[in-house]
Amino acid sequence: MAPKAQTDPVEEAILQSCLQHAEGIGNDVLTGPGGPLGDVELSARVSALNNLLRSGKVALFKQGAHLLYKAAQTQDSKTKGLTAEEMLIYQVIKQAGNLGVWTRDMKMRTNLSQPQISKILKVLEGRNLIKSIKNVNNPSKKLFICSELEPSTEVTGGAWYTDQQLDREFIDVLRETCYKLIERSESPHASLADIADFINSKGLARVELKEDDIQTLLNTLIADGRIEPLEDTDSSGEAIDRYRPAVLQVPATTALTSIPCGVCPVFDECQEGAKISPDTCKYYQTWLDF
Repeated sequence: MAPKAQTDPVEEAILQSCLQHAEGIGNDVLTGPGGPLGDVELSARVSALNNLLRSGKVALFKQGAHLLYKAAQTQDSKTKGLTAEEMLIYQVIKQAGNLGVWTRDMKMRTNLSQPQISKILKVLEGRNLIKSIKNVNNPSKKLFICSELEPSTEVTGGAWYTDQQLDREFIDVLRETCYKLIERSESPHASLADIADFINSKGLARVELKEDDIQTLLNTLIADGRIEPLEDTDSSGEAIDRYRPAVLQVPATTALTSIPCGVCPVFDECQEGAKISPDTCKYYQTWLDF
């Protein structure tokens, strides 16, 4: 039977210290007076820390201006073999969640140079640990998130954007679909769930729309005065909103909103008895006949 591999005492000391400090432990504590590495040579400390980081037993992260070591959870096989710097960048990206993080923030959090970060990102992308995405509000700003995550709608713009552009035609089509469905639904009036189910079942959108997405469309129809919500209850007695066409719909134009004087380019020259006057203005007369 092969002899059991012995654990390096320096690595064991570091690991035990990390386990005792769940919030993380810094070099100052590890190497300070009374610290487990106080009497250990620098080369041995560096070697032990690198081995622990590479094996995934310890994670390195930044808190404020300080780098801390923390006992890591069981490492995924995909991250085994990463260097300390690669693990550091990966952890920064992982902590950013589905909002993503860009290279300038990585540089600030890790103190690594831009060329180092660029090289590490290529390694992580090559191992399918991360992926790049674009921010809809700043397309030139490339963000990075973990490959298994879907980016936040704050970043992508959600279902209403195509190639980082607001898809107005798509929105208009869905708005009209919602209105027609509400208009044809008499009793009971259409609910949010009814409308969402109809749109998704017909495949009208490229992606499955959530009820929150449909609610956004309905809110614009309410704001335009085309529909109005009605309070109701479902079969279990819970309150739900149903929708019907507005009883008093807002007209597309009114006498007050269409007065020509407000947009007339020669308004300042217009006066009674002059060449330009209300008496001779054909637009003013048309407005009076409204």
